Parts: sequence; structure tokens; C-alpha cells
Amino acid sequence: MSHPDVKFDAFWRGISYLRQVRRLALSPLMIDVIDDGGLANYHHHREICTWIGENIQAVNATLTDYLDACHQCFALCDRPAIQIFATPLAEQFGIDGLCNIFVNPIAILIDVGRTSPNHWLGIVAHEYAHACVGDVGHGEQFAKILTHLCLGLGLDLPIWEPETMEAWLSNYPHCQLMIDPLAFWFGQPYNPDFSQVSYTS
Repeated sequence: MSHPDVKFDAFWRGISYLRQVRRLALSPLMIDVIDDGGLANYHHHREICTWIGENIQAVNATLTDYLDACHQCFALCDRPAIQIFATPLAEQFGIDGLCNIFVNPIAILIDVGRTSPNHWLGIVAHEYAHACVGDVGHGEQFAKILTHLCLGLGLDLPIWEPETMEAWLSNYPHCQLMIDPLAFWFGQPYNPDFSQVSYTS
């Protein structure tokens, strides 16, 4: 059993981390677990913040590896300056990732709890494409960059009809949504909901 002081330190590391990430979100409301009112009860708030304090470095290391893999698809001069972080995103927004092009360096935030780890690379690639284009839309330039990334990363290529391009690419790659997106942040096993598909931004 962990010493109470160790858990307390981890809790405050988690709080500090979430405050840092909240400043990079498109809206502070997107990071609601930092406030105990954003969860069902204070106990859950403490559990999640403590788990983040204990484990977030390892999760972010994986995302950084995926970010580096995306960088390798481009020449040095064409690689945008990007920082990437894992964080729970408020359920009300219904997204598993976002790219904030309005901060420098650009910030990518991924809610790794919403999908299984085998989908993380695709979500990072989607947000990376936004960073390259410098826009939040899913038009032709976004499609070109995303296709290039999929080729380089060995991901399935996006296929769409011109009249449905924006809607199709807005949630590509299509990922299975977890039944409880917060379960990962409690340290619980993945439990996919096969009736739903998650969405990127």
C-alpha cells in the first residue's frame, strides 16, 4: 500500500499538470476534471488526479513517440512546432482530441481514455494535420496532409466523396468509443462500446 504522503504528492502533481494543460485548451471548460464539481463526487476527482500524477509521464512519452513518427513524414523545414499532452476532455464536447493552433508552439491534446491505444496514432495524425494546415476545418488541404501522413505511418487511407468530405474527415480515423471514457484515468481496463464511434476535432 502506498504511503499517504506519496499519494498526496501524486494528487498535487496531477492537479498542477491539469492546470498546465487547461491553459492550452481551446476553452478552460474542456478540462473539467480539475474541478471536483466536474465529476460525480470528490472521491473520483482525487482518484483521477492522483492517477495522472503517478502515470502521465509514461502516457505522454507514448504520444510523443507518435508525434515524432508524424514529424518523420515531413522534411525538417515543413515540421510545425508542436507540444502534445494527454488529458481527460470534458464529455460534453464529445471529442477525443484537439489541436490548438492559437498557441505557440501549437498544442495537441488527446483524451487517451476515449479510445484504445491502437487508435492513438491515428488521432495524433489527425490533429497533426490540423497543425500543418493551420486551420480547424477539414477541407482539401487537410485531406492532402492527412493522406500523406496515413501513407507514411501505414494507416488506412481516408476515402470519401467530395460532397461528404468535411463530415467524413472530421471523425477520421473512426475509433471505437469506450463505454466509460474516464475509466482509463482511474487505471481501469479498457471496455469498448461497439455501438459508438468517437470523434476528433
